Amino acid sequence: MGKRTITILALVLVAALSLFALTILTRPSGQTGSKAVTVEVHHLEGGDKSFKLRTDAEFLRQLLEENDLASGSETQYGLWIQTVDGETADDSKQQWWGISVNGQFAEYGADSQPVADGDVFELTLNEGY
Repeated sequence: MGKRTITILALVLVAALSLFALTILTRPSGQTGSKAVTVEVHHLEGGDKSFKLRTDAEFLRQLLEENDLASGSETQYGLWIQTVDGETADDSKQQWWGISVNGQFAEYGADSQPVADGDVFELTLNEGY
């Protein structure tokens, strides 16, 4: 193996380790312990609901699943929410469930979205991509 090949392999290794470290350092962390949160569900045709919940969940997915509020399919990025409070998004109509936290569009999916005491989560059924 020549010097050039070794140098390229070393650079690839450094890049991979840097990416791994960046991923670890920037991922969100959940809050431990009991929390009081609100989950507001905005259905497409009205009939919105608000759920006041107590939870030990550190991330939104666990909160939704332990209260049977949402389900979906598993993707490489985690849970793709398809059904919330009994209403299923219709792919043929380009419907999808959006997540907001404390009035701001969520930066993370349900698997990675931290849950903190006092949070208000909104799950809104949207139509159109």
